Amino acid sequence: MKQAPIIWTNVLLFSITTLVAAVGVPWYALSVGFGWSEIVATVICLGYCGMSITAGYHRLWAHKTYEAHPFLQWVFAIGGAFALQNSALHWSADHRVHHRHVDNNDKDPYSAGRGFWYSHIGWMLRDYPGVEKPDYNNCRDLQKNPIVMWQHRNYLWLTIATNFGIPLLLGIISGNVLGMLLSAGVLRLVLSHHFTFFINSLAHIWGKQPYTDQNSARDNGVLAFLTYGEGYHNFHHIFESDYRNGIKWYQFDPTKWFIKTASWLGLTRNLRVVPEERIAQAKVKMQLQRAIANVKQRPNAEQLLQLLEQEYELLLARMQDYYQLKKQLLLQRKEQLVAQYQAVDFRQRYVEFKQHLQQQQQHWQRLVTAFS
Repeated sequence: MKQAPIIWTNVLLFSITTLVAAVGVPWYALSVGFGWSEIVATVICLGYCGMSITAGYHRLWAHKTYEAHPFLQWVFAIGGAFALQNSALHWSADHRVHHRHVDNNDKDPYSAGRGFWYSHIGWMLRDYPGVEKPDYNNCRDLQKNPIVMWQHRNYLWLTIATNFGIPLLLGIISGNVLGMLLSAGVLRLVLSHHFTFFINSLAHIWGKQPYTDQNSARDNGVLAFLTYGEGYHNFHHIFESDYRNGIKWYQFDPTKWFIKTASWLGLTRNLRVVPEERIAQAKVKMQLQRAIANVKQRPNAEQLLQLLEQEYELLLARMQDYYQLKKQLLLQRKEQLVAQYQAVDFRQRYVEFKQHLQQQQQHWQRLVTAFS
Protein backbone atom coordinates (compact mmCIF):
# COMPACT_ATOMS: atom_id res chain seq x y z
CA MET A 1 0.00 0.00 0.00
CA LYS A 2 1.39 3.38 -1.03
CA GLN A 3 2.30 5.63 1.90
CA ALA A 4 0.91 9.12 2.25
CA PRO A 5 3.20 11.85 0.87
CA ILE A 6 5.63 13.42 3.33
CA ILE A 7 5.15 17.04 4.38
CA TRP A 8 8.80 18.00 4.17
CA THR A 9 8.43 21.44 5.77
CA ASN A 10 7.13 19.89 8.99
CA VAL A 11 9.59 16.98 8.89
CA LEU A 12 12.56 19.34 8.57
CA LEU A 13 11.22 21.71 11.24
CA PHE A 14 10.68 18.99 13.84
CA SER A 15 13.89 17.11 12.92
CA ILE A 16 16.22 20.12 13.04
CA THR A 17 14.80 21.61 16.24
CA THR A 18 14.78 18.23 17.98
CA LEU A 19 18.37 17.53 16.91
CA VAL A 20 19.57 20.92 18.17
CA ALA A 21 17.69 20.49 21.45
CA ALA A 22 18.97 16.94 21.97
CA VAL A 23 22.60 17.55 20.95
CA GLY A 24 23.35 21.28 20.83
CA VAL A 25 21.73 22.25 24.14
CA PRO A 26 23.51 19.54 26.25
CA TRP A 27 26.81 20.30 24.50
CA TYR A 28 26.51 23.98 25.31
CA ALA A 29 25.39 23.26 28.88
CA LEU A 30 28.47 21.08 29.51
CA SER A 31 31.04 23.15 27.63
CA VAL A 32 29.88 26.70 28.44
CA GLY A 33 26.93 26.48 30.78
CA PHE A 34 23.61 28.28 30.98
CA GLY A 35 23.22 31.14 33.43
CA TRP A 36 20.17 32.10 35.45
CA SER A 37 19.18 34.63 32.81
CA GLU A 38 18.84 31.91 30.17
CA ILE A 39 16.99 29.57 32.55
CA VAL A 40 14.51 32.21 33.73
CA ALA A 41 13.94 33.52 30.19
CA THR A 42 13.30 29.99 28.91
CA VAL A 43 10.74 29.26 31.63
CA ILE A 44 8.94 32.57 31.03
CA CYS A 45 8.91 32.10 27.24
CA LEU A 46 7.73 28.51 27.66
CA GLY A 47 4.89 29.70 29.89
CA TYR A 48 3.97 32.48 27.48
CA CYS A 49 3.74 30.07 24.56
CA GLY A 50 1.86 27.47 26.57
CA MET A 51 -0.72 29.87 27.99
CA SER A 52 -1.24 31.46 24.57
CA ILE A 53 -2.23 28.01 23.29
CA THR A 54 -4.30 26.87 26.29
CA ALA A 55 -6.02 30.12 27.26
CA GLY A 56 -6.01 31.63 23.77
CA TYR A 57 -6.13 29.08 20.96
CA HIS A 58 -7.96 26.41 22.95
CA ARG A 59 -10.36 27.81 25.53
CA LEU A 60 -10.97 31.23 23.97
CA TRP A 61 -11.03 30.69 20.22
CA ALA A 62 -11.61 26.95 19.65
CA HIS A 63 -14.29 26.53 22.32
CA LYS A 64 -15.45 30.09 23.09
CA THR A 65 -15.61 29.33 26.82
CA TYR A 66 -15.18 33.04 27.62
CA GLU A 67 -14.70 36.43 25.99
CA ALA A 68 -11.46 38.39 26.11
CA HIS A 69 -10.47 42.04 25.81
CA PRO A 70 -8.75 42.88 22.49
CA PHE A 71 -5.50 43.59 24.34
CA LEU A 72 -5.45 40.03 25.68
CA GLN A 73 -6.30 38.65 22.26
CA TRP A 74 -3.30 40.48 20.77
CA VAL A 75 -1.10 38.95 23.48
CA PHE A 76 -2.42 35.47 22.64
CA ALA A 77 -2.03 36.02 18.89
CA ILE A 78 1.65 36.95 19.24
CA GLY A 79 2.28 34.13 21.73
CA GLY A 80 0.55 31.62 19.47
CA ALA A 81 2.91 32.53 16.63
CA PHE A 82 5.80 32.21 19.07
CA ALA A 83 4.58 28.69 19.93
CA LEU A 84 4.70 27.81 16.20
CA GLN A 85 1.58 25.62 16.12
CA ASN A 86 -0.11 27.15 13.09
CA SER A 87 -2.47 30.10 13.11
CA ALA A 88 -5.30 30.34 15.62
CA LEU A 89 -7.83 29.94 12.80
CA HIS A 90 -6.24 26.76 11.45
CA TRP A 91 -5.57 25.34 14.94
CA SER A 92 -9.17 25.93 16.02
CA ALA A 93 -10.58 24.44 12.82
CA ASP A 94 -8.56 21.25 13.36
CA HIS A 95 -9.54 21.09 17.00
CA ARG A 96 -13.25 21.51 16.36
CA VAL A 97 -13.11 18.64 13.87
CA HIS A 98 -11.30 16.57 16.51
CA HIS A 99 -14.06 17.16 19.06
CA ARG A 100 -16.82 16.49 16.57
CA HIS A 101 -15.29 13.21 15.37
CA VAL A 102 -13.09 12.16 18.29
CA ASP A 103 -11.55 8.68 17.83
CA ASN A 104 -12.94 8.37 14.31
CA ASN A 105 -9.86 7.32 12.33
CA ASP A 106 -11.36 8.55 9.08
CA LYS A 107 -12.32 12.03 10.27
CA ASP A 108 -10.47 12.93 13.49
CA PRO A 109 -7.27 14.69 12.30
CA TYR A 110 -5.24 13.30 15.22
CA SER A 111 -7.25 10.27 16.23
CA ALA A 112 -5.79 8.32 19.15
CA GLY A 113 -7.22 5.21 17.51
CA ARG A 114 -4.29 5.30 15.08
CA GLY A 115 -1.77 4.96 17.88
CA PHE A 116 0.51 7.12 20.01
CA TRP A 117 2.94 8.15 17.28
CA TYR A 118 0.22 9.22 14.86
CA SER A 119 -1.78 11.24 17.41
CA HIS A 120 1.35 12.80 18.92
CA ILE A 121 3.18 14.01 15.82
CA GLY A 122 2.75 11.60 12.91
CA TRP A 123 -0.43 13.25 11.66
CA MET A 124 1.58 16.39 10.89
CA LEU A 125 4.38 14.59 9.02
CA ARG A 126 2.36 13.11 6.15
CA ASP A 127 -0.59 14.27 4.09
CA TYR A 128 -2.90 11.41 4.99
CA PRO A 129 -5.79 10.87 2.55
CA GLY A 130 -9.36 10.57 3.76
CA VAL A 131 -8.86 12.49 7.00
CA GLU A 132 -11.26 15.42 7.11
CA LYS A 133 -9.41 18.62 6.19
CA PRO A 134 -10.50 21.89 7.82
CA ASP A 135 -11.86 24.39 5.32
CA TYR A 136 -12.61 26.97 8.05
CA ASN A 137 -16.37 26.65 7.52
CA ASN A 138 -16.53 25.49 11.14
CA CYS A 139 -14.81 28.72 12.20
CA ARG A 140 -16.97 31.37 10.61
CA ASP A 141 -17.18 33.10 13.97
CA LEU A 142 -13.39 33.42 14.04
CA GLN A 143 -13.32 34.70 10.46
CA LYS A 144 -15.20 37.74 11.78
CA ASN A 145 -12.51 38.36 14.40
CA PRO A 146 -10.03 40.96 13.03
CA ILE A 147 -7.23 39.91 15.40
CA VAL A 148 -7.51 36.22 14.50
CA MET A 149 -7.57 37.02 10.78
CA TRP A 150 -4.65 39.45 11.05
CA GLN A 151 -2.58 36.73 12.69
CA HIS A 152 -3.70 34.19 10.07
CA ARG A 153 -2.70 36.45 7.16
CA ASN A 154 0.66 37.40 8.71
CA TYR A 155 1.42 34.10 10.42
CA LEU A 156 4.68 33.32 8.57
CA TRP A 157 6.50 36.56 9.31
CA LEU A 158 5.11 36.56 12.86
CA THR A 159 6.63 33.15 13.57
CA ILE A 160 9.98 34.25 12.17
CA ALA A 161 9.93 37.53 14.08
CA THR A 162 9.03 35.93 17.41
CA ASN A 163 11.07 32.72 17.26
CA PHE A 164 14.23 34.52 16.19
CA GLY A 165 13.57 38.06 17.33
CA ILE A 166 12.55 37.43 20.95
CA PRO A 167 15.47 35.08 21.85
CA LEU A 168 17.88 37.36 19.97
CA LEU A 169 16.68 40.43 21.84
CA LEU A 170 16.90 38.59 25.16
CA GLY A 171 20.41 37.45 24.24
CA ILE A 172 21.52 40.98 23.48
CA ILE A 173 20.09 42.17 26.80
CA SER A 174 21.76 39.35 28.78
CA GLY A 175 25.00 39.45 26.81
CA ASN A 176 24.73 35.80 25.71
CA VAL A 177 23.08 35.56 22.30
CA LEU A 178 24.03 31.94 21.49
CA GLY A 179 22.97 30.62 24.88
CA MET A 180 19.64 32.41 24.67
CA LEU A 181 18.98 31.22 21.11
CA LEU A 182 19.58 27.63 22.22
CA SER A 183 17.56 27.76 25.45
CA ALA A 184 14.79 30.33 25.00
CA GLY A 185 14.76 29.67 21.27
CA VAL A 186 15.16 26.02 20.33
CA LEU A 187 14.75 24.16 23.65
CA ARG A 188 11.69 26.23 24.54
CA LEU A 189 10.12 25.51 21.14
CA VAL A 190 10.68 21.74 21.32
CA LEU A 191 9.32 21.49 24.87
CA SER A 192 6.34 23.68 23.99
CA HIS A 193 5.54 21.49 21.00
CA HIS A 194 5.67 18.16 22.79
CA PHE A 195 3.90 19.34 25.94
CA THR A 196 0.97 20.39 23.73
CA PHE A 197 1.18 17.23 21.62
CA PHE A 198 0.85 15.12 24.80
CA ILE A 199 -2.80 16.22 24.99
CA ASN A 200 -3.50 14.63 21.60
CA SER A 201 -1.59 11.45 22.44
CA LEU A 202 -0.96 10.58 26.11
CA ALA A 203 -4.13 12.29 27.35
CA HIS A 204 -6.08 9.77 25.24
CA ILE A 205 -4.10 6.79 26.55
CA TRP A 206 -2.94 7.38 30.13
CA GLY A 207 -5.24 8.36 32.97
CA LYS A 208 -8.74 7.93 34.38
CA GLN A 209 -12.21 8.36 32.92
CA PRO A 210 -14.39 9.64 35.79
CA TYR A 211 -17.02 11.35 33.61
CA THR A 212 -17.41 9.38 30.37
CA ASP A 213 -16.06 6.37 28.51
CA GLN A 214 -17.71 7.34 25.23
CA ASN A 215 -14.33 8.57 23.97
CA SER A 216 -10.67 7.84 24.75
CA ALA A 217 -9.95 11.10 26.61
CA ARG A 218 -8.55 10.76 30.13
CA ASP A 219 -7.83 12.86 33.21
CA ASN A 220 -4.16 12.91 34.19
CA GLY A 221 -2.68 15.17 36.87
CA VAL A 222 0.89 14.72 35.60
CA LEU A 223 -0.06 15.90 32.13
CA ALA A 224 -2.02 18.77 33.69
CA PHE A 225 1.22 19.96 35.30
CA LEU A 226 3.04 19.91 31.95
CA THR A 227 0.19 21.48 29.97
CA TYR A 228 -1.05 24.27 32.25
CA GLY A 229 -4.18 22.38 33.29
CA GLU A 230 -5.12 20.74 29.99
CA GLY A 231 -4.49 17.26 31.37
CA TYR A 232 -8.00 16.94 32.78
CA HIS A 233 -9.03 15.83 29.33
CA ASN A 234 -11.87 13.45 30.17
CA PHE A 235 -13.75 16.30 31.80
CA HIS A 236 -12.96 18.59 28.86
CA HIS A 237 -14.27 16.23 26.20
CA ILE A 238 -17.68 15.89 27.82
CA PHE A 239 -17.92 19.51 29.03
CA GLU A 240 -15.98 21.40 26.36
CA SER A 241 -17.94 24.64 26.90
CA ASP A 242 -16.54 25.05 30.44
CA TYR A 243 -13.64 27.49 30.77
CA ARG A 244 -12.18 25.20 33.44
CA ASN A 245 -10.51 21.83 32.96
CA GLY A 246 -9.58 21.15 36.55
CA ILE A 247 -12.80 21.89 38.45
CA LYS A 248 -11.55 21.07 41.95
CA TRP A 249 -9.67 23.74 43.90
CA TYR A 250 -6.68 21.43 44.33
CA GLN A 251 -6.41 20.46 40.65
CA PHE A 252 -3.52 22.15 38.86
CA ASP A 253 -5.09 24.38 36.22
CA PRO A 254 -3.15 27.67 35.89
CA THR A 255 -5.05 28.44 32.67
CA LYS A 256 -8.29 28.52 34.69
CA TRP A 257 -6.64 30.67 37.37
CA PHE A 258 -5.34 33.08 34.74
CA ILE A 259 -8.73 33.46 33.04
CA LYS A 260 -10.49 33.99 36.37
CA THR A 261 -7.91 36.52 37.59
CA ALA A 262 -8.13 38.36 34.27
CA SER A 263 -11.90 38.68 34.77
CA TRP A 264 -11.28 40.64 37.99
CA LEU A 265 -9.13 43.04 35.95
CA GLY A 266 -11.77 43.43 33.25
CA LEU A 267 -9.73 41.54 30.63
CA THR A 268 -12.11 38.56 30.40
CA ARG A 269 -15.87 38.21 30.82
CA ASN A 270 -18.78 35.81 30.40
CA LEU A 271 -16.84 32.85 31.76
CA ARG A 272 -18.92 29.77 30.94
CA VAL A 273 -19.35 27.10 33.61
CA VAL A 274 -21.23 23.80 33.32
CA PRO A 275 -23.87 23.43 36.06
CA GLU A 276 -22.57 21.50 39.04
CA GLU A 277 -25.56 19.16 38.84
CA ARG A 278 -24.66 17.95 35.32
CA ILE A 279 -21.09 17.23 36.37
CA ALA A 280 -22.21 15.26 39.43
CA GLN A 281 -24.73 13.28 37.37
CA ALA A 282 -22.10 12.35 34.76
CA LYS A 283 -19.73 11.13 37.46
CA VAL A 284 -22.42 9.05 39.20
CA LYS A 285 -23.48 7.55 35.87
CA MET A 286 -19.93 6.36 35.22
CA GLN A 287 -19.74 4.88 38.72
CA LEU A 288 -22.98 3.01 38.05
CA GLN A 289 -21.65 1.60 34.77
CA ARG A 290 -18.50 0.31 36.44
CA ALA A 291 -20.46 -1.13 39.36
CA ILE A 292 -22.80 -2.96 36.97
CA ALA A 293 -19.84 -4.44 35.11
CA ASN A 294 -18.35 -5.72 38.37
CA VAL A 295 -21.66 -7.04 39.74
CA LYS A 296 -22.39 -9.10 36.63
CA GLN A 297 -19.54 -11.42 37.58
CA ARG A 298 -21.12 -12.34 40.93
CA PRO A 299 -23.53 -15.25 41.57
CA ASN A 300 -26.33 -13.04 42.95
CA ALA A 301 -25.95 -10.55 40.11
CA GLU A 302 -29.67 -10.05 39.46
CA GLN A 303 -30.44 -8.97 43.03
CA LEU A 304 -27.40 -6.72 43.19
CA LEU A 305 -28.23 -5.09 39.86
CA GLN A 306 -31.73 -4.35 41.08
CA LEU A 307 -30.32 -2.85 44.27
CA LEU A 308 -27.87 -0.72 42.26
CA GLU A 309 -30.64 0.62 40.03
CA GLN A 310 -32.82 1.49 43.03
CA GLU A 311 -29.97 3.25 44.83
CA TYR A 312 -29.01 5.08 41.64
CA GLU A 313 -32.53 6.38 41.08
CA LEU A 314 -32.77 7.41 44.74
CA LEU A 315 -29.43 9.22 44.50
CA LEU A 316 -30.54 11.08 41.36
CA ALA A 317 -33.73 12.15 43.12
CA ARG A 318 -31.78 13.34 46.16
CA MET A 319 -29.34 15.19 43.90
CA GLN A 320 -32.18 16.87 42.05
CA ASP A 321 -33.79 17.97 45.33
CA TYR A 322 -30.47 19.24 46.68
CA TYR A 323 -29.42 21.24 43.62
CA GLN A 324 -32.91 22.68 43.19
CA LEU A 325 -32.86 23.84 46.80
CA LYS A 326 -29.35 25.20 46.34
CA LYS A 327 -30.49 27.23 43.33
CA GLN A 328 -33.38 28.61 45.38
CA LEU A 329 -31.00 29.51 48.21
CA LEU A 330 -28.63 31.31 45.84
CA LEU A 331 -31.56 33.12 44.26
CA GLN A 332 -32.82 34.12 47.69
CA ARG A 333 -29.40 35.47 48.65
CA LYS A 334 -29.24 37.36 45.38
CA GLU A 335 -32.68 38.85 45.98
CA GLN A 336 -31.65 39.84 49.52
CA LEU A 337 -28.55 41.55 48.19
CA VAL A 338 -30.62 43.33 45.56
CA ALA A 339 -33.14 44.35 48.21
CA GLN A 340 -30.33 45.64 50.45
CA TYR A 341 -28.84 47.54 47.54
CA GLN A 342 -32.21 48.99 46.60
CA ALA A 343 -32.80 49.99 50.24
CA VAL A 344 -29.44 51.77 50.39
CA ASP A 345 -30.10 53.39 47.04
CA PHE A 346 -33.57 54.47 48.17
CA ARG A 347 -32.19 55.99 51.38
CA GLN A 348 -29.49 57.79 49.45
CA ARG A 349 -32.02 59.21 47.00
CA TYR A 350 -34.26 60.19 49.94
CA VAL A 351 -31.40 62.16 51.51
CA GLU A 352 -30.60 63.81 48.18
CA PHE A 353 -34.22 64.73 47.56
CA LYS A 354 -34.52 66.12 51.10
CA GLN A 355 -31.43 68.24 50.56
CA HIS A 356 -32.80 69.49 47.23
CA LEU A 357 -36.12 70.32 48.91
CA GLN A 358 -34.38 72.22 51.72
CA GLN A 359 -32.29 74.16 49.22
CA GLN A 360 -35.37 74.97 47.18
CA GLN A 361 -37.25 76.05 50.33
CA GLN A 362 -34.38 78.34 51.30
CA HIS A 363 -34.28 79.74 47.82
CA TRP A 364 -38.05 80.28 47.93
CA GLN A 365 -37.84 82.03 51.29
CA ARG A 366 -35.15 84.38 49.99
CA LEU A 367 -37.23 85.01 46.92
CA VAL A 368 -40.48 85.78 48.78
CA THR A 369 -38.57 87.85 51.32
CA ALA A 370 -37.14 89.93 48.50
CA PHE A 371 -40.65 90.64 47.21
CA SER A 372 -42.26 91.29 50.60
